[in-house]
Amino acid sequence: MAREALVNSDEPSLMDIIFGRVARTQVKYHRWAKTDRNARFGDLFNLVSHPDYLLVAWEHVARNKGARTAGVDGVTVRQIRQRGEVGVFLAGIAASLRDGTYRPAPVRRVLIPKPGGKSRPLGIPTVTDRVVQQSLRMVLEPIFEADFLPVSYGFRPKRRAHDAVAEIHFYAGRGYRWVLDADIEGCFDHIDHTALLGLVRERIKDKKTVALVRAFLKAGVLSDLGLEAAAGEGTPQGGIISPLLANIALSVLDEAIMAPWAQGGDQSTQTGRAKRRYHGLGNWRIVRYADDFVIMTNGSRDDVLALKEQAAEVLARVGLRLSESKTRVTHLSEGIDFLGFHIQWRKRRGGGKWCCMVFIADKAFARIKTTIRNLTPRRSPRPLTDVIIEVNAALRGWAYYFRHAIAGRRFSFLRYFTWRRFVAWQREQHRWNWSKVKRWLRRPDGSWRTIATEDAVLFDPTKVRIERYRYRGRQIPSPTTRPRPPDRHHLVESPLR
Repeated sequence: MAREALVNSDEPSLMDIIFGRVARTQVKYHRWAKTDRNARFGDLFNLVSHPDYLLVAWEHVARNKGARTAGVDGVTVRQIRQRGEVGVFLAGIAASLRDGTYRPAPVRRVLIPKPGGKSRPLGIPTVTDRVVQQSLRMVLEPIFEADFLPVSYGFRPKRRAHDAVAEIHFYAGRGYRWVLDADIEGCFDHIDHTALLGLVRERIKDKKTVALVRAFLKAGVLSDLGLEAAAGEGTPQGGIISPLLANIALSVLDEAIMAPWAQGGDQSTQTGRAKRRYHGLGNWRIVRYADDFVIMTNGSRDDVLALKEQAAEVLARVGLRLSESKTRVTHLSEGIDFLGFHIQWRKRRGGGKWCCMVFIADKAFARIKTTIRNLTPRRSPRPLTDVIIEVNAALRGWAYYFRHAIAGRRFSFLRYFTWRRFVAWQREQHRWNWSKVKRWLRRPDGSWRTIATEDAVLFDPTKVRIERYRYRGRQIPSPTTRPRPPDRHHLVESPLR
């Protein structure tokens, strides 16, 4: 498994060549699927078990944070590497796939706490199953990406949550202000297997590949109560293949709602949409990120109610239903929370004009404060440097995610809140009064120093530049973009990116 380039040579390494080869194959299949919307692909199983695909899949799994966790077999990526058995491990997977002896192991289930006291079940596959799922995803994703509509943003290459929020902002400024703010109840747990496999077969005629998808759906779960056989619904949360399968199932919703926008539809052109408005009819558009979606219309509340009924009927075909507690019909003047942002149609300060504004949602702000509290308990004996490093990681990721919102006040308060937490912790730990705190942090000129040690400086959220995220629309790069020159670090994360 050579990784380095030849000595004294500018030639790409063997690994770079393999990554480039896989990327070019993916681009080729994507273009075939894009060219012929009715094509069904066969002989894909050989790609899933191909050494190049398995090697790229291994690199992806090894770089993921989940590489440190083990499945039901107790094996981790680190153990395989330390034993020097990566080549043997991948060869064994390829052999079991080819001779038909490969069987996915049950996933290990853990419960992740959620706000409100609830928990989310997360399945942890074995390292072997993760590699096979990643290889399978690399084969299927280029084909199904050709069918996915641009209104879907979750778990897709070159798309992100900010694009979904920017699209809502864009159409809100064009009159689309009545909204169905929807959420699917237990999406990953209730997708009907028969319906999902039917959608997969519309594009994949290779029976071995379809059987492999079915095997992962039927693998079962190992919980504290023992082995639970898989039912006829649900995709394994935590599995690498699960987001793609969920997008395949939910693509029927995108297609149903956006049917009038398809070529020849009465909303497919600006003139057609203007004509509908002239006759008092509304136009609509869906923006979806995984199982969270918003349907916007420039019509009336009745239009939204009709769209809600339509969405419920379409979702029922794949075994899903809307969450009554999280789904509501509203006007943007009341605001909606979407992907951690609060989006609202309101008047500018000082009596200015009305516009769509994007803020940080209260729940998202409460969560980061809870995270800071949990990292800085007053009786913690941990070294100050270690805590600063952990708090910085949380603050930096949170601040850069929300830097495209109207976030100045939130960032300022978060800086103050974090500073107070550290000061209260140090006062408790060292039994300091305020005079000693001032001696620690006050400069001779009376200003306050940043909390820091020799090895770490506390992150300041107010230093993050706040700027509007521009709506990219049709300018989002296509996965058909010609792959760059071999760059392993670029291709490992997602060979289609």
